[in-house]
Amino acid sequence: MTVSSKALPREIWVLVGAAFVIAIGFGLVSPVLPQFARSFGVGFAAASAIVSAFALMRLLFAPMSGRLVQKLGERWVYTSGLLIVAVSTGASAFAQTYWQLLVLRSAGGIGSTMFTVSSLALLIRMSPSDQRGRISGLWSTSFLIGSLAGPLIGGLLAEFGLRAPFLIYAIALLIACAVVHFSLRDSHLAAPETADTAPPTMSFREGLARSEYRAVLWSNFANGAAVFGVRMALVPLLVVEVMSQPAGMAGVALTVFAAGNAVVLFFSGQLSDRFGRKPFLIIGTAVCAVGTAGLGVAPNMIWLLVFSFIAGLGSGMFTPAQQAAVADIIGPKVRGGPVLAGFQMSADLGAVLGPIAVGFIAERLNFGVGLTVTGGLLAVAAVAWLVVPEPMRRGEVRVEKRIETVDEEADQLAAPCTCDGGPGGGMAASSVIEQVVHAEGEGKASR
Repeated sequence: MTVSSKALPREIWVLVGAAFVIAIGFGLVSPVLPQFARSFGVGFAAASAIVSAFALMRLLFAPMSGRLVQKLGERWVYTSGLLIVAVSTGASAFAQTYWQLLVLRSAGGIGSTMFTVSSLALLIRMSPSDQRGRISGLWSTSFLIGSLAGPLIGGLLAEFGLRAPFLIYAIALLIACAVVHFSLRDSHLAAPETADTAPPTMSFREGLARSEYRAVLWSNFANGAAVFGVRMALVPLLVVEVMSQPAGMAGVALTVFAAGNAVVLFFSGQLSDRFGRKPFLIIGTAVCAVGTAGLGVAPNMIWLLVFSFIAGLGSGMFTPAQQAAVADIIGPKVRGGPVLAGFQMSADLGAVLGPIAVGFIAERLNFGVGLTVTGGLLAVAAVAWLVVPEPMRRGEVRVEKRIETVDEEADQLAAPCTCDGGPGGGMAASSVIEQVVHAEGEGKASR
């Protein structure tokens, strides 16, 4: 059976569906959040601080989230994080002062990093090794579609008042939390480990010792700075302030980027399972670097849209491969909460520092220099991936397939004896056990 045709575990679809709901909900509140903050009589800087507070708490609490995953398990941290975001978002709808809103959105940032780190950990643990890229692409696509649909719906809901989107998002999160909880409650794939079956752990220091992990931290930092930071904060200013276009064209530029993303996002993940992660990480970061730098030298709006589409293509090429590479580094039989937390923090740090640094450059020099510097971060990531080993271990995939096959044979042989030479013979069971031991030995050697 080919990678593309093999059915995914049901639990994966549950997490992908929850990610879609979360992305839509976040998009519901994002268009109205600054206006809601301004309704308390504060200035533009204070309104922007509401958004920054959410991102800052994600960044600060990420290490703690990783440790919670190590100690309490992925499911508990995931559902707890969703509940924190749901309660804080619902309470935001009833905020009576600016400071209440600031505290509640900060609490939401803590819950957000909890379910982000734990959901990635769950995906890694439940994903077959030969489908990590496909699942990462599916996961990213669900977020992309949700983030595109959310602002459109949120803008319509704003007609019912600035508080309505917060209530609807909170209800959607509670439903998603319930669905995930009951769907994974009896799942053997997502079952919490006991003291006897708990997997080994990987610390951040152990991950940092690997050159592939250092490369993925840098590429994710560049991704956070370019895609989540500079693109969202400075490209709209470039369109309106420099090119003298209406504000609506800024939204068009962001949508064109997302369209380029959507063209390749899912398929690049699938193909990285077949051809390895490095080709997509190298080419994707390089293409995104060209598109990002091109935004700063675009002579008119048409060329800006072209470069925005190119940057989206590049981002869509390397994002699933990057997430799959982290899964490859940790491995399916290891709990790597701190490693995942470090991966998330690198993007959050880029998203916080990128707009500040590049905004300073744009103010002192010009947008062209600032966006060229941003593209340079991605170009450095492409060079880094050129010199590090391929993170996907093909031998590990082959061994896992063999072990799965042997496990199935062992289950058949464990059936009651038919006394006619069928399943249940003791000699055959011994043979299967020998195969398992031999396969596990080969798996260790391949590492």
